[in-house]
Amino acid sequence: MTSERALILDFGGVVTRTLFETHDITERTLGLPKGSLTWLGPFDTATDPLWVSMQNREITERDYWLTRAGEVGKMVGETWTDMQTFVRRARGAEPELVLRPEARDAILRVKEAGLKLAILSNELDLFYGVEFRERFPLIDLFDVIVDATYTKVLKPDPRSYELVLAELDLPREACVFVDDQKKNIEGAEAVKLPHVQFDVTRPAESYAQALAMLGL
Repeated sequence: MTSERALILDFGGVVTRTLFETHDITERTLGLPKGSLTWLGPFDTATDPLWVSMQNREITERDYWLTRAGEVGKMVGETWTDMQTFVRRARGAEPELVLRPEARDAILRVKEAGLKLAILSNELDLFYGVEFRERFPLIDLFDVIVDATYTKVLKPDPRSYELVLAELDLPREACVFVDDQKKNIEGAEAVKLPHVQFDVTRPAESYAQALAMLGL
């Protein structure tokens, strides 16, 4: 194994807190009554049949968020037809509120140990917008960002994993990939990329597992 290793992170849900965890920020920012947003995705699937449909692959992740964006837009009397509008209006003003504390700790630890850091995202700029990314805390610590907004290659397409490995210039066994979506983990399995399926309800445990795999 090479002495050089890398942690490859999905962005939404892994580096950031999910939109389910920031309903309070969304409601406050949009001036909605507390408790207006009731869907909780993986935190309580009973509240969210649409999330279950996505997990069952009846709809895509993009379909899910476009539907939610449309619903929240209506609540504020506007027509929102893309995810960017939702994310930027909901919490774009304060990127630091969205960073997972556990992600912050892990990113700093990896960097201090001299390992490489990469993001492999299907929707970073599409979803959050360029300005959000540029202002996002710690983004400068990443050596590589592979974003399907530009590559047009979405996980779990095998080419998406190969792209990030090529950018890192490391063998796959020197890397650990972390993602919260089962299909993306299955994609990593298919290309024999070491991985951790991130549990958004237990972020500290997921990060500890990834760091342990990297020898930290």
